[in-house]
Formats: sequence, structure tokens, C-alpha cells
Amino acid sequence: MSNYMARNSLTRRKFVEVSGKAAAAAALTSVTFPSLSLGVDPGSNPVKVGHIGLGVRGGRLLQYTSSIPAAKVVAVCDVYKPHLQKGVNGANNENVKTYHDYRDLLNDPEIEAVVIACPDHWHEKMLIDAMKAGKDVYCEKGWTTSVAAAKRMRATVKKYDRVMQLGHQGRQHAAADVAKKMIEDGALGDVTLIKIGRYFNGTSDRPPWRWYGEYSNYNKPDPKDVIKDLDWKRWLGSSKRIDFNERHFWHWRCYWEYGSGQAGDLLSHETDFIQSITNHGIPSSCNCSGLNAYWKDDREVPDTWMSTYQWEDKNCTMQFEGIQNSKRLQPPEFVGRDARMIFNDIGQAASRFEVYADGRAYVPSQYPQPEPTFKFAAGREHRKPSHMENFLSCVRSREKTWCNEDEAFIEAVTLLMSVESYKKKRQVRWDKRQERIV
Repeated sequence: MSNYMARNSLTRRKFVEVSGKAAAAAALTSVTFPSLSLGVDPGSNPVKVGHIGLGVRGGRLLQYTSSIPAAKVVAVCDVYKPHLQKGVNGANNENVKTYHDYRDLLNDPEIEAVVIACPDHWHEKMLIDAMKAGKDVYCEKGWTTSVAAAKRMRATVKKYDRVMQLGHQGRQHAAADVAKKMIEDGALGDVTLIKIGRYFNGTSDRPPWRWYGEYSNYNKPDPKDVIKDLDWKRWLGSSKRIDFNERHFWHWRCYWEYGSGQAGDLLSHETDFIQSITNHGIPSSCNCSGLNAYWKDDREVPDTWMSTYQWEDKNCTMQFEGIQNSKRLQPPEFVGRDARMIFNDIGQAASRFEVYADGRAYVPSQYPQPEPTFKFAAGREHRKPSHMENFLSCVRSREKTWCNEDEAFIEAVTLLMSVESYKKKRQVRWDKRQERIV
């Protein structure tokens, strides 16, 4: 037999073998997820929710909670008047209450749970204050900006026995559950490499992260009107005191004082999706490099962000590519000895995937596009509640959410390892015993 025929024969055998493993694993994951685990119509006892922060992401979350039967928006809070009015307009409740100071909202006895969607430097204080006030919390990612803060937040959630959900909605897709079962059952063989990434492009007048109050809105408000309607001192909170800076207010993701750049905004979504499938926990080590390669404005955080993580006890490496100068897609990809699994979209939207037997790379001029050995697209039997519905359900049942304080701690440490590596210009490691980055 020629070498060519031998290779083809091996490829066909592997195709059949991987197809069989994938189909068997997927069959075992065909389970029904009820819309809520309350056993009753969620509309009969909706959770009374207060929204803190109604800017870009906060406004989107309000649109959702105000439209589902499991929640009733009873209060909104923001330090910028136009955002507060957006909350009033979108609350779907003519009697919705408005607050300027989030602490006054937390003192409202009617409110059972709060949604926190403020810049990251506010997350710790707002979450801890909410827990002490007896409120359950849905908090946007990244969870926080330091490991010390993450420890305090985790401890507070446990001390007050509250329900906490971190906003990584990739967990609401059944594809992750099916993928998890298939990988555990050996459909890919030993998985030693995971690839993730986020790409974004723009023009000189529409750069990434430079929108105004809504994704891709580049109509700049008059700064004189903004400062008139904004409590700038309260917005700054514990961050460094500076005179009003409209770019910091609108584009806070670009500055270290308020967040963690691509690590907290983008990498965290992707790594949490991987955690939901692998349960690998906090990586052993991280090497990260970053560069402002294209967007030569006053942003501090790099537009190019490359992070390599390793779980040494799992014999697995994960690579993240973050580039704000390209529209290419790098969906989550699991590379195993026998096959690879490739999803259809970024982590928070990864709803389908395909499995390919191990073989040559696709080169159109030399090798044809390989056929997948298995394709997954969720059917009715894979229906799950949304990420917010899972939170609201747990507010009633007092069960743990999908992305609870322990999962949030993993998310926070993982993203912060890349920030530490970038700033220190060296590899960093996770000390499990002392729970610190070294």
C-alpha cells in the first residue's frame, strides 16, 4: 500500500471513530432545561429588581429584565441624567422609582435584587454594599480589578448567604453542555490546546471603544451639556480625582484607572466560556504581551493583547488573541489528539459547533475542505433559560447560579493574571495556597 493510500485509510478510520464518539456523547446530553426551576409561572411572583448603571451594557440589561415575566423593574439609578431618563423610559413600569445615589436604592425595602452595570472600579463596593443590605446581585464582568477585591467580594457573598451571578451569558447556550460531555467522553482525545480570541475593527472616526452611551453610537454629545447633567465626583468614586474628562467618562474601557482593558472586557468572556466546559479552574501560569499597534489616541490599554495560559496539571495550554485592527473571527477551538471542536461564534454567543477528525490543515490549492464528523445545533430538547432567568430563578430557589461567586473568582484571577504579566513584562504564576499572583 502506498503512503498516500495508507494516510487516506487512516483518515477514514479516524473519521468513523470520531463520528461514533461524538454522536454517542451528544445523545447523552439531550436533556430538557425548563425555563425556570420554580415549578410555577414566573410571572406570578416576579423578582423586584433595581438597576444601578444604565449606560451601554446597563441599558441593554434593562431592556431585557423589563420584558420578561420573571422580573419587575421597580427602581433605576444613575449619576448621569440622560441615562437615568433612559432607565425610566425603558423600565416598563410607570411607577418606577429613580435614584441618584445607589445607596438610597439599596435602602429601598421593595427591592429584592440589583443589577450592577457600572464601570469596573465600582463593582466591589456596590456588590458588598448590596449584600449587606440584603439584596441579591447580578454583576457585569469583569468582576473586579484586583485579587484582593475578588477575595473580599467572594467572602461577602458567602457571609451574607446571598445569590450572585456574574454576567457571562455564554453559559446560557446548550452547546457548552454538549461540548463538555463530548470532551469528557473522549470524542476529541486528549485536549492539549485551546484557542480563543476577540477581533474588532473600525475607521478613524469610529474607533473601538469610542462610542457614546450605546454600542457603535459615534454621535458625540456637547461636553458642556454632559458635565451639566453628570455628577462627575460621584462617577469617579474611589478612583483618582481629576477634572472632568469626557473621554474617561464615555470611553472608560480605554484607561487603567477604571477597568482592565481587553482582559476584563473581552478575554474574560472567552475564558469563562472555556471554564464552563472544562472546569480547569485558575491556570498555573500566564504570559502576556500587549501593544497599542494601531489606535494612536490617548488610550492607555493596548489594542493588541496576546495571552498564553497553561494548566500544568491538565497538560493544557490556552491562547488568547485580542486585536482591534481586524474583523476576523476566532471562535473557541478545542484541539485534541483525535479531533478538534470549533464553535460558530465568540464565547458569549457560541451556540453551535462542529467536530473535525485530525488531519491536514485546509489549504484550498492543495487539500479540499474537510467534512465535519459531527455538527451540533441546539434543538427543542436542549432548551435552557437565559443567563438572567437563571439568576432570577435562583433568587427564588436560593440555589447557586451558573456563574456564582466561586466561578467569578476564577474569572477575576484569570483575567488579572494577564494584566499582571503585561505590566511586569514577565510570566506570572498562581499561588494556590496563598491565593495570590506571583
